[in-house]
Amino acid sequence: MSIKLKLSLCISLVVAAVLTLNISIYYFTTMDRLVTSAKQQSQAIAEQISSALEATSHARNNMEESLGQMLRMAAISARKQLPADIDQITNEELSRLSLELNVDDITLWRRTGSDIIAVKSSEPDELNISSSTWGYWHTAFNQLLDHREVTIPQGQKLKDFWSGPYNFAASNPDKIIKWGYYYDGTTNYMINPYISVEPLIAFNDRFKQETIPKLTHGYPGVLEINGFDPEFFGKEPILRIKKGRVVYNLDVRAVLFGSNNFANPDPDEDVRSIQTATSTGEIQTQTATIKERMVTKYFIPIQGESKPNVFNIVLDQKTIVKPLYDQLLMQVIISSFLLIITLVGSYFLSGILIRSLKKIVHKVNEISSGSFGTKIELKNTKDELGQLAEQVNSMADNLQHYMNRLQNSAEELRSTKEYLESFINHTSDAIHVSDLQGNITQANKAFWQIYGWSFEEIQGQPLPGQLEEIRAEEQDLIRRIIQGETVTGFETERLTKHGKHVDVSLTISPIRNGQEEIVAIATISRNITDRKRTEEMILRSEKLSVVGQLAAGVAHEVRNPLTTLRGFVQLQKTKGTVSQSHLNIMLAELDRINFIVSEFLVLAKPQVISIQTFNLRKLLNDLVMLLDGQANLDKIQINLPSEGHPAYVTGEPNQLKQVFVNLLKNAMEAMPGGGTIAMEIEQNTQGKVIVRVIDEGVGISREDLQHLGEPFFSRKDTGTGLGLMICQQIISHHNGILNVYSELGKGTTVEVALPGAAKRDAGEQNSE
Repeated sequence: MSIKLKLSLCISLVVAAVLTLNISIYYFTTMDRLVTSAKQQSQAIAEQISSALEATSHARNNMEESLGQMLRMAAISARKQLPADIDQITNEELSRLSLELNVDDITLWRRTGSDIIAVKSSEPDELNISSSTWGYWHTAFNQLLDHREVTIPQGQKLKDFWSGPYNFAASNPDKIIKWGYYYDGTTNYMINPYISVEPLIAFNDRFKQETIPKLTHGYPGVLEINGFDPEFFGKEPILRIKKGRVVYNLDVRAVLFGSNNFANPDPDEDVRSIQTATSTGEIQTQTATIKERMVTKYFIPIQGESKPNVFNIVLDQKTIVKPLYDQLLMQVIISSFLLIITLVGSYFLSGILIRSLKKIVHKVNEISSGSFGTKIELKNTKDELGQLAEQVNSMADNLQHYMNRLQNSAEELRSTKEYLESFINHTSDAIHVSDLQGNITQANKAFWQIYGWSFEEIQGQPLPGQLEEIRAEEQDLIRRIIQGETVTGFETERLTKHGKHVDVSLTISPIRNGQEEIVAIATISRNITDRKRTEEMILRSEKLSVVGQLAAGVAHEVRNPLTTLRGFVQLQKTKGTVSQSHLNIMLAELDRINFIVSEFLVLAKPQVISIQTFNLRKLLNDLVMLLDGQANLDKIQINLPSEGHPAYVTGEPNQLKQVFVNLLKNAMEAMPGGGTIAMEIEQNTQGKVIVRVIDEGVGISREDLQHLGEPFFSRKDTGTGLGLMICQQIISHHNGILNVYSELGKGTTVEVALPGAAKRDAGEQNSE
């Protein structure tokens, strides 16, 4: 695709994005405005219906109260004409009296046990009806008969009179009747005149059929308006069986008006919205598909005369959003027309803009083919393309210059490569490169001099002829390098082609590619066999020096038990017998002499190197007992906690004994006037066993601390500086660390950290 077409498409895409954003913003803002308007319209309709319903309810209540007062007057008139004893009254007399008083019928009720029964009536179907199952009606009858006053909240209450809400007649479910009940205490019955409330029902129907349509006129999106009673909505309706027909109680209605044709398919949603609107006083909104229509339902809380109601206005969403969709369609058509104009115009404009760019591209192609001589010439060099042309011309000049320098650098690199190859092949250190599996891929001449194999003999395979321990060690070193660790000055042994052992110091480095991935491993091997022999000679010399210095202390330590033994022998000579306790003491002193001499011999004579796991705390306790005699001579007390958890390490016990003998000897020599040497043993969270030797000597200056461990550096008159150097080498061979902390006049602390070992390993070695 050409730049000309790409540029025109980019401009068109930007314009399309702007137009789409404009349409989207218009859609969301207009939709929000329409929804808010629909909500406000619904609230206005609800308020108008509420006002009309309130007026209608007030008129209906007045009519119902008038009917109640009329029924009371009829009951009082009937009382005046009827005997006080119900047995003296006939049903025919009640029929005549009903016509005279202009009521539908008159029934007389009498209490029979715990029930109240219709005994006499002008309507035969009313006879023997019981009120025991009528709920609050039965309660009202009892209150009227007992106290001539009704206190329940339902119904109309007057003097000696109560009238319940109108409802379906028990004797004729086709009729809706309003009853009145009168009792003044002068009779043994209760007078019950009643009349039909058809005019009142017709008045309510006119509100539903005429008033509500008038109020919703001008709102074409309104599908339905309902009025709900939150107290009863969602509950099971109260049903009565009258004359074999199931009828609803008219005074317990969930739907006050409306048909509720657009009820939510999930009834719990409507119940939840009605209860929430009632409790919060806020309009609740539902959007659902009902009867294949997308509708929005508003539940609006309205405070009635005695309790809150909820009006439900159902709107057709298609009617609400139709103006919006019509306007959006118009905007899409206009935007499409603008987009086509933009695409055509930008295409021709791009052709004008890229003429200069074509010249630049032609020049760049020449440069890529190695021609740097020609220049780009443009009429207008002030815009960005002109500046780009100047930069391309400058780039061509620079490339010509850099090509010349690159040729010179290539010659230098060739010379450097030859120099490095000469260095690698003539160095005394063996250098070889291996892959990540340990197979050798390159090797220099010194490799043959140290190991005996030429590169051709070992190419593509690991170093041959090695023991399994050495193989495992090589794999561990490779693993450490791959994990990002560094290996420098790692001292170990290797077998040569002729089976001889050679001590080498290995420095291993990773070789990485351009993606910083390790692709090979370079190893430098240095023959340190002669150096190791020299170190062993120095180690033996230092050990003999220490043994000589300990001789006096050992002699003193042996003399004390001998004195005890001599005393007991003299006692036996005098008395002729020795007690069992004295014999035990003598045996203990002999064991002590044997232990001191054994430990002294361990230090004095050469030992076979034996790597094992042992309890370092026990080893230090034995050393303290060995040095205790020398310490007592120098008025020095060595404090080592005798109790504590075992501290297991893996290593050569005799070498570590020499380390701690040297450290304790140095601490004693630092306190010529006597003092205390504190020893601490602990194991940290990393599994390291830490041993500290803390003296109260003269301390070491900061300048001297920097030179500790160097051969022949010592502030002692007869010191060589080799003791601490050997200690550091032994600790290093055990993968440990030796640190010295000191200040002049404040004593010295020597800290040795060794890798800890598992207790089970110690048990297997049985080193204790």
